[in-house]
Amino acid sequence: MDPADFPAAREQGGSIATVMTQESVPLAEAGETLNRSEQRREGGEPVHAICPMVLPRGRSLLSMLPVLLLLVVGAVGTSIAVAAGGGVLTNPFFGVHYWLLALLAVGFVWWRQGMVMVPEGCQALITRFGKLEQVVGPGRVILLNPWKRVSYILNTTREYPFNAPVREAPTRSGVKASIDLFIQFRISDPVEFVYTLGAVRGFEEKLSNAVSETIRSLIYEQEAAGIYDMVGEDTGRLLEQLNQQFQPAVELTNANITHAEPADRNYRMDLAAPEMVRVAKEAYTHEYALQLRKEQDEGDLTRELASLRETLSGIQAEIAQYQAQMDTAVERETNRARALARQRYVQAESEAKANAALLEAQSLDIRAVTAAEAPEILEYRYQQQVLDTLEQVADHLPQLVRVGGGEPGGAAGVDFLRLAREMVGERGAELFTEADMAAVRGRLGEVSDRIAGRQEEIQVLLAEAEERPTVPSEATTGAPRAPETSGVPVASEAADAAGSSETTGTTETTGTTGTSEEAAE
Repeated sequence: MDPADFPAAREQGGSIATVMTQESVPLAEAGETLNRSEQRREGGEPVHAICPMVLPRGRSLLSMLPVLLLLVVGAVGTSIAVAAGGGVLTNPFFGVHYWLLALLAVGFVWWRQGMVMVPEGCQALITRFGKLEQVVGPGRVILLNPWKRVSYILNTTREYPFNAPVREAPTRSGVKASIDLFIQFRISDPVEFVYTLGAVRGFEEKLSNAVSETIRSLIYEQEAAGIYDMVGEDTGRLLEQLNQQFQPAVELTNANITHAEPADRNYRMDLAAPEMVRVAKEAYTHEYALQLRKEQDEGDLTRELASLRETLSGIQAEIAQYQAQMDTAVERETNRARALARQRYVQAESEAKANAALLEAQSLDIRAVTAAEAPEILEYRYQQQVLDTLEQVADHLPQLVRVGGGEPGGAAGVDFLRLAREMVGERGAELFTEADMAAVRGRLGEVSDRIAGRQEEIQVLLAEAEERPTVPSEATTGAPRAPETSGVPVASEAADAAGSSETTGTTETTGTTGTSEEAAE
């Protein structure tokens, strides 16, 4: 062990010494000064400063100077008035009224300067030419006598703390020791405190000497090994010895030993050696117990971890089994849904084709009836379509050159219109002959019966189309749209085409070279 490892408690920031001060302050600041304590540095060391007594400053000539100037000004003004030959008592500026006001101002200022306010909890000593005349308590005191003044103001209710450290004192075995004694005192008799103890300076010196003497006697009675036991012990006998020396001026209300230890580092190390061995033994025993407990806990944790891993493997196996069952169920339901969708798609497609065939047959019968009733319109439409086709191929006709004259009596040149008609397959024959029209009119009753027979079925399809929901579009669902399965859109379109054909009574022919019999069918 190293003695440097055992520093004194005071070296680590222990209690600091206390000093008493007495200050000369104005009467208005006496209460604040008496109730204030602060830390200072004296001789390079921090100390705790207390002020149980102040010396108040009385009235001075400077405070009376303004009113004294009134008297001086009045005297000078009166002299000037007398020199000017005017009446002194009747002078408008420095007459009798001026001197009355000046004397009243001087008296008021003198009375105000003689008013003394003693702070609460304090007592003031009033003297006359240094002799004590009166001791007054807190409140207002008026001193009209110019020879009387407040010499001292003391706080007689507050308990002031005083720390008296003894740096080194020998014990019974000759080992140096240091002790800090904390004392609380209260001034009980201000007259005895000032004139018997010698005020603050005398009381501080006597208290320090008395504490030092008493503490040294206590230390000398102790063995060096038991010096630590003095901290916090009963100090009633010590407090009684100190009160016998300072009563009735000062009453010591509390005394407590806050610090006690040997001053020598080597001796502190020797005293601490057995304790350090005991602490080291306990620390080693505790560390060994902790090591055993750690090994036991690690074994328990290893077994518990293996059990948890086994449980985790079982859980993962169950999860895999359930996942496989879920995947199988999902695949089975997906296939079933696809088969059902395909079945419904085929069924809907078949129904749509049947409806389309029905509507197409109805449309063809309606066209046949229309053609039978108004063949001129079909002829007109046919000729208009031929002209539109000729117009489209007009720019693509080949360049023809005719060599030689034409037929006798005929026009010279090339008949481009006839050539164009020949190129598109137009022969100039009529679309429907009389025989064709007769054949169509002969079957008109049969066609009308077929149209009437299909009308009820078409109405049912239209009613179902209004009740069924609209199939979502490809842009909304993001999937390719299937062909119409219910047959409703096809039926609607066919019905619209049939209605338009009945209204206009016309139809468009898709062939240009077909016969009238094919067109009628």
